[in-house]
Amino acid sequence: MRVFVTGASGFVGSAVVEALIAGGHQVLGLVRSEAAAAAVAQAGAEVLRGTLEDLEGLRHGAASADAVVHTAFNHDFSKFAQNCELDRRAIDALGGALKGSGRRLIVTSGLGNLAAGGGLATESARVRSDANAYPRVSEATCLQWLDKGVHAMVMRLPPSVHGRGDHGFVPILVGIARDKGVSGCVGEGTNRWPAVHRRDAAQAYRLALEQGGAGACFHAVAEEGIPLREIAGAIGQGLALPVVGIPAQEVGAHFGWFAMFAGMDVPASSAQTRAQLGWVPREAGLLADMAASGYFGT
Repeated sequence: MRVFVTGASGFVGSAVVEALIAGGHQVLGLVRSEAAAAAVAQAGAEVLRGTLEDLEGLRHGAASADAVVHTAFNHDFSKFAQNCELDRRAIDALGGALKGSGRRLIVTSGLGNLAAGGGLATESARVRSDANAYPRVSEATCLQWLDKGVHAMVMRLPPSVHGRGDHGFVPILVGIARDKGVSGCVGEGTNRWPAVHRRDAAQAYRLALEQGGAGACFHAVAEEGIPLREIAGAIGQGLALPVVGIPAQEVGAHFGWFAMFAGMDVPASSAQTRAQLGWVPREAGLLADMAASGYFGT
């Protein structure tokens, strides 16, 4: 297949591009900069210069492909609601270009948006419906194209997609620990984060593209839930800092804007994804990868 990949030079998107090309697919990658264009071309993909704001460019890329994988998202949390709206418009542009064709569209979502259920979230769990509390509506926007002739699917990523070059949640915790002089977790640190290596996540995207059923939600989850106290402990060891539990009344001051994410408890299963796609994660787990992949400047 010829696959249009948004965010083709990103941390996840670049791994998806590599996995698709290794699997025999042709890739058209959306990139914003000359440096990103060079990297994507070096990986063996065709390049389309553009941004998520360029809806006509998105439509053109999707219309020229057999399938679309949407991994791009602006992670500037200072304007999270604005970026969620940009994501919604981008998905609608992609879906509109595929309307009536039966072609495949995979949209990226996050496990942190699932409705709280108290147990292990499965692929059948649905996202929270209160857009005021959590404005990202990637899944609903994607799946509304099902009855408009689009083979729409969702790939849910865990709070930690890890590997060398990670600039997500774990590096944010590392930065806070450096700044505060302690590696903190919320209270006892019993809340859990699922995790997956970027290369394993990329294989999940490839398999979903090749085999996934219309309307399916998949979980790229290799580890169902790592307690935050263990992640904080690995950071403490890596930075030679004490590990402390932050009392509830001090969580906001310690973690700042990241407090909500630091306290997330979103354990999740990928049993259905593994069974349906034959997906088998093979890369290192999060704690081992933290020690080996430069999370502490080594």
